[in-house]
Amino acid sequence: MPPLPRQDPIVRIARALGDPTRLRILRCIAARGEVSCRELTAMFRIAQATVSHHLKVLAEAGLVSVRVEEPFHFYRARPEALAAHGRALAGALARTSPRRSPDRRSPHRNSPHRKKESRT
Repeated sequence: MPPLPRQDPIVRIARALGDPTRLRILRCIAARGEVSCRELTAMFRIAQATVSHHLKVLAEAGLVSVRVEEPFHFYRARPEALAAHGRALAGALARTSPRRSPDRRSPHRNSPHRKKESRT
């Protein structure tokens, strides 16, 4: 099976959520409703440029929306995007999962440690 391209929404969101700091930022935004970059910088004690980068990745993945009120940017979580990602990922995995055929036998069926049934 060929790998998914980087621009695939599943890959983009998985990459965005794969960074522990970004995941913490997203959880914080979701818990607070709306947060500015400035507030996040104070909460996470990381450089403003780093917070901005993480917010950009989350926004490009569609996980947060941005409201600009100069000079501030306010971020809101988009739970519907996360739910859609979950459904898309489940669908993609369901299409690629190997199916067990009904006649496939258990690997333990012929095990030497298996107790033999007596025929009387």
